[in-house]
Amino acid sequence: MPQHPAPEREFTMRFTSTPRGARLARRLVSHRLNDWGQPYATPVNETLTLIAAELTANAVRHGHVPGRDFHLQLTLAEGTFRIEVTDTRAEKQPPSTPPTPDTASESGRGLLLVAALADAWGVTPRLAAPGKTVWAQLRVPTGSRPHMLPAAPRPTDSVSAYEHNTESFPATSSLPRDGLGLRPGAASYGDRHP
Repeated sequence: MPQHPAPEREFTMRFTSTPRGARLARRLVSHRLNDWGQPYATPVNETLTLIAAELTANAVRHGHVPGRDFHLQLTLAEGTFRIEVTDTRAEKQPPSTPPTPDTASESGRGLLLVAALADAWGVTPRLAAPGKTVWAQLRVPTGSRPHMLPAAPRPTDSVSAYEHNTESFPATSSLPRDGLGLRPGAASYGDRHP
């Protein structure tokens, strides 16, 4: 297994394997990136949040095992962000090359999107337990790295998503936001506004 450089920043948390857990994970990734100096409306924040949304939605849809959570880790090391989403379903592996979905299909484009947005992505088996980790990396362009803010306190690995209020974290979009960082009227994942 390849060694990764020691992270400058790290966020890790377990989430319930539900759409609500995936939504909370997406929001926390965006919030953490903002804390790390990548503001909400920047391309880096929006791209990584979209990648996190796709990987967590896949963990819920394809990696769900009843009674098991999924795990998300976001790191920054040497100018590269890495998102890892681990689930406990080992037998359902994503293809190494995402297939082209049927044009009439409403789903099946998540990994194509991840492949298009990320600099690299892949799947690795879990070593100590059943399951897999789907990961994606994005390098930050030289010169676009703003001053890093102090890291916010990290939750412990044993914290679960259902223990948190999901409405306290900002949604991500380049649409106008109110003073709290939320789009007016947006409260759930997948909201579509003109």
